[in-house]
Amino acid sequence: MTIILTTHYIEEAEEMADRIGVINKGEIVLVEDKKLLMRKLGRKQLTLHLQHPLERVPAQLAGRQLALSADGNDLIYTFDTQADSTGIAGLLRQLSELGIDFKDLRTEESSLEEIFVNLVHRR
Repeated sequence: MTIILTTHYIEEAEEMADRIGVINKGEIVLVEDKKLLMRKLGRKQLTLHLQHPLERVPAQLAGRQLALSADGNDLIYTFDTQADSTGIAGLLRQLSELGIDFKDLRTEESSLEEIFVNLVHRR
């Protein structure tokens, strides 16, 4: 059975749909399995709440997808869940070697709404 739901409420689509279609200005941008879409276009971030703030990301970590929060208390690592390795273990090892400790950590992934907004704004 197929039910077509048109909505501007992305949360509703994310909860109910197996497949997602995005239409922008009358043009079909994509039609994709929701889980596959989330994996392909979504991103994951690991946020480390540091024991002591940093002024900048150390030069030794320059090759990584790292950002520092404005107050220097959080180190944010963006990684690809589709890659063979996320690089998290190596990052944590390197932070330990540099004497950078953290108090807490959390991970977040893109919502369907963020993916939708990125798709529409790219067009």
